[in-house]
Amino acid sequence: MKEAMLYTRRDGGVVECHLCHQRCVIQPGRRGICLVRENRDGTLYSLVYRRLIARHVDPIEKKPLFHFHPGTLSYSIATVGCNFRCTFCQNCTISQLPHDENRIEGVDVAPEDIVAEAVRRNCASISYTYTEPTIFIEYAYDIMRLARLQGLKNVWVSNGYLTPEGLDVVAPYLDAINIDLKSFDSRTYRRLAAARLEPILETLPLYRPKNIWLEITTLVIPGINDSEDELRRIAQFIAGSLGADVPWHVSRFHPDYRMLDHGATPPETLRRAVALGHEAGLQYVYSGNLPGDPNEHTYCPSCGQMLIERYGLTVRTYRIERCACSFCGQAIAGVGL
Repeated sequence: MKEAMLYTRRDGGVVECHLCHQRCVIQPGRRGICLVRENRDGTLYSLVYRRLIARHVDPIEKKPLFHFHPGTLSYSIATVGCNFRCTFCQNCTISQLPHDENRIEGVDVAPEDIVAEAVRRNCASISYTYTEPTIFIEYAYDIMRLARLQGLKNVWVSNGYLTPEGLDVVAPYLDAINIDLKSFDSRTYRRLAAARLEPILETLPLYRPKNIWLEITTLVIPGINDSEDELRRIAQFIAGSLGADVPWHVSRFHPDYRMLDHGATPPETLRRAVALGHEAGLQYVYSGNLPGDPNEHTYCPSCGQMLIERYGLTVRTYRIERCACSFCGQAIAGVGL
């Protein structure tokens, strides 16, 4: 256990957590919505500090990040827990463990050991992923500071519910983030994730001004968020509020967790989403979970030449030189290209 960051005390031993936009008001002896932050006698504690549930070496493309040090490896870690209740969660066995089975599991691994292992495994970065990194911010923060000293980059894969206060804490050490924009309908967020859309839209524009590389992912679910109108509005929001050069990944859904009554996303739906993204002015739009699709590749927004050829998570061909198209010299947005 470790005392939590970002909370205030109220009368009667009550605490208010300011870490995510749930902003839980927690009575003594109770936990927040994430179920991994507990009020003990007026002090809020993280129950997952140094309790690692998953660690793997992944291609950075798995996050997915396509414009951040492509072709490199990322040491990827998680604890249990999440501040969302997504019925379609594809990491539910660890993210929802405290909620579904009232269990907090994980092995004790020191921040120093994680950083050392990332260096030993020739990783360029550490990714805080699989579950929501916001809920283990104390652990992530200590790792991130040590990682920076070793020349490693720090990457989050997040649902975007971190508060501006939380962002201020991690921003000095956070190099890149992929945020899931699950829908553009507040009712869908409430019904399927037990969260709200509006705080995410308010916070998303804060990342790039802090020099954090940003990419967006939308898991396209048949019958839920796959209408042309909704996909078009997501694309227009990204282009207008975040930047036309922010990559958008539209990923294929497969039935999981409590959403087994929806089939996998048809490939043509993803291809139409890619087209809608380009129509909205986005320069880089990618299909995800569809190996072999032409929309896995990076194309120059000026001359149209293929610059990065991918198959799944593997980079096959690379034609970018000093962040520019090797054919026409057009600048290509990203970090470490």
